[in-house]
Amino acid sequence: MKKKIEYIIRKIKKTNYTIDESLSCIQLISVVFARGFMLMRGIFKKTIIDKSGKILFVGKNVIIKNGKSLSCGSGTTIYEGCYIDALSRKGVRIGKLCTIGRNSTIECTGVIEELGESLVIGDNVGISPYAYISVRGKVVIGSDTIIGPHFTLISENHIANDVDQLIKKQGTTRKGVVIGQNCWLGANSTVLDGVHIGEGSIIAAGAVVNKDIPAYSIYGGVPAKLIRNRRML
Repeated sequence: MKKKIEYIIRKIKKTNYTIDESLSCIQLISVVFARGFMLMRGIFKKTIIDKSGKILFVGKNVIIKNGKSLSCGSGTTIYEGCYIDALSRKGVRIGKLCTIGRNSTIECTGVIEELGESLVIGDNVGISPYAYISVRGKVVIGSDTIIGPHFTLISENHIANDVDQLIKKQGTTRKGVVIGQNCWLGANSTVLDGVHIGEGSIIAAGAVVNKDIPAYSIYGGVPAKLIRNRRML
């Protein structure tokens, strides 16, 4: 049975996937049934989104708003409790074989006075539970990037130059955020507007990134500072 399931997973993921030998048949059957229900929910959700690959897994209590601005690649999983509002100028595109962890939020627009720009997530991106991605400026997350739990991304800044005027009345700036391919962002890390993180970089748990990160760098702290370059290890 394990061999058959491994074969199916390899067909979907297109990798040499193997199931842990310590997993019992009963446990495996439980996982397969859970995935089956997620697949059925995915079939239903595909009717309300713009484009989807052949296979989409969706957990319980997933809320998708403005689905006609959302596209998902085949093999992507949206776990239970996620909230995705794709209302934006150029929509939300999630690549193939991505994972959106439990109770994560993707919110593209706060007020209809000024819509958010767009979100592009590459292939094989793993986003852990309780992530919050606020799409105001354009956001790009490169393929094969992994993101830890309770991650926060903010792609907008408030202008606060005039102390005699309410901050919320002074407008905003939206530079956008780019996270390169093959990055690892740790648990509770935060990325602020205007940041470009180079490919292959690592952001330590709890770090707050407020400036550009060169490729293959390790940054940590508040605000994030260089720890070392990965090529120097």
